[in-house]
Amino acid sequence: MAEDAPAADPVLAAYRRSIDNYDAALVHILAERFRTTQAVGRHKAEKALPAADPGREERQIARLRKLALEADLDPEFTEKFLRFIIDEVIRHHQRTKAST
Repeated sequence: MAEDAPAADPVLAAYRRSIDNYDAALVHILAERFRTTQAVGRHKAEKALPAADPGREERQIARLRKLALEADLDPEFTEKFLRFIIDEVIRHHQRTKAST
């Protein structure tokens, strides 16, 4: 029963509702991003372009690390998060290329 006690705290409940909203927004944003990167993967496969673009990836990471600093967000976390996404996108692009 003690585990339910924090939920009775209206301030904590409000914070949690906000977190839930942010999490939902993140899922929808990621879904949109992956729809676009899937289209990029199909285009790359059709044009016989490489699945990865290390130069672009490094520019994106540098840009987003700078944005993270400006937003008072840990740039190391930001880079790890972005690298995870990039790796997943490349994996999708490779799979798309292999299936064409």
